[in-house]
Order: sequence, then C-alpha cells, then structure tokens
Amino acid sequence: MTRALTAGRKEPLSGELRSCVVFLHGYGANGADLLGLADPLAEHMPDTLFLAPDAPETIPGMPTGYQWFPIPWIDGSSEEEAAIGLRRAADDLNAFLDGVMVDEDLLPEQVMVLGFSQGTMMALHVLPRREDEVAGIVAFSGRLLEPELLADEVQCRPPVLLIHGDQDDVVPPQSLPQAAEALQEAGWKEVYAHIMKGTAHGIAPDGLQVALAFMRDRLGM
Repeated sequence: MTRALTAGRKEPLSGELRSCVVFLHGYGANGADLLGLADPLAEHMPDTLFLAPDAPETIPGMPTGYQWFPIPWIDGSSEEEAAIGLRRAADDLNAFLDGVMVDEDLLPEQVMVLGFSQGTMMALHVLPRREDEVAGIVAFSGRLLEPELLADEVQCRPPVLLIHGDQDDVVPPQSLPQAAEALQEAGWKEVYAHIMKGTAHGIAPDGLQVALAFMRDRLGM
C-alpha cells in the first residue's frame, strides 16, 4: 500500500493552469524548503502550479525533517534497508504523480520534476521507469542510484538537466559526470549539465537561472 504524500502548493500566478512543477526535497528537509523557489520562478512561469510534497518518512530527532529512504552512512541503516526504502518511496512518488495528473487534469508533458540532493536521486530513479515521459527533470546536487540497472529498466527518457556545485562536500561533484555518462549509455539523447562555481551543497542563482530556461523551453513557454 502506498503512503499519501502531503504537499504544499503555490497556485499559478495568472490563475490559469497550463503546467506543473513538482519539487522533491533533500534528506532532512521538507516540501516547504523548496516551495520557496516558486516565488522567483512564478513571474517567469505564470501559468504553472508548484507542488512540494513532504517525503514519506520522518527522521527521529528531526521534528520537521523527512527522508525518502534511509541513508546507511548517515543513520546506520543497512544497504538492504535503503534499497527497500527506495522501492517503497518510488511507489509513493508514482502514486503522487499519477494523482497530480488526474486531479489537476494535466498530461505528462505538462509536468516538470525538480529535485535537490535525495530528491534528485528519487527523480532520476523514478521518472525514467514510468510509462509516460514527463516534460523534463531538473536534477540539483544529487546522483544517479543503481546506474547498472537503468538500461534494463528504463521505460522512457525525459530530458535531464544535471546541476551541481563544484564545492559540494555532501554529494561529490563527480556525481554529475557519472550520472551523465550512465544516462547516455542507457540511450538518452538529451542530457544537459551546469556547474555552479564556488557553490557548496545548495542552489545558486546561476543554477536556478539555467533551470528556469530549461523548464520554460521544455514546457513550451
């Protein structure tokens, strides 16, 4: 049984819904952490609904912190527990995305997914395994999980924009070229990359500008 994800939302600035951006937050954060990005983006994407679900699992000792799945080197969980958690969270996210498209009357090509850190890991794992291709994936400061399985499990190949800070000490910057190579080996034609110079584990203004241009282009704005 899937777990229902609670999501914050920012309605389209124009009052007319033509597209949706789903934010997937990182480990220990929550949906509100990324929903703030809707403010600078909305004026350039006025017909866009922004949604930011909380990950399905709370983290002990972190009242407002959530995780998509356990991370062994942080919480001492096993690799098996992490893998099981990933599969379960993937089911939750798939159900959430299905619900968004039905409830908001949107086609997959009207939906963009923007992830950060563990949210990027979720996006790069889940979206290529869905039957219908979304408009694109913006992948900030994360990595591609289980790259060796991708070629066999891929169902669609949405355009991907990989963005990473070159000073990231949480998720190594080399995760970007590793993900790009694995995606291309699995048959991707559209993989783009941007390095945020002097940026640690975060989202810098230049990265957000590149993401905005990518999203507007893919959503036909």
